[in-house]
Amino acid sequence: MTTMTTRCPHCKAMNRLPIERVEESATCGACKEKLIDGKPVEGTTDNFLSLIQSETPVVVDFWAPWCNPCVGFAPIFEDVAAEKEGVARFVKIDTEAQQALAAQYRIRSIPTIMVFKNGQMIDQLNGALPKGQFSEWLDGTLSN
Repeated sequence: MTTMTTRCPHCKAMNRLPIERVEESATCGACKEKLIDGKPVEGTTDNFLSLIQSETPVVVDFWAPWCNPCVGFAPIFEDVAAEKEGVARFVKIDTEAQQALAAQYRIRSIPTIMVFKNGQMIDQLNGALPKGQFSEWLDGTLSN
């Protein structure tokens, strides 16, 4: 059985999750909250490919802690993640900590938002948007 390790977005505990359970509603072993849905998950080189192979669309925010637009966009991304629970999954990738992923996906400006389905990128957005515009863009992307 192949596994991935992911950090709980609620209590920050590390959890080992069988890849086969990514499509299910897996819960944290420590706090029993949902691991993958409802809040953005921390993307790493260890779990990212497993996360984006989903039939459920995956919205990825490539960001950095020193980037003011990224920090300002974070609450918007989290709000939309809660609103789209069950429709899409949300992943945040810190480009400082995950430089290999940033290079692999050719991130040149941040924030960069990418949407994946079945491992394929279906759309990309560069720059932070207000919540209404981001939600509208995402709705259009998810409806295609």
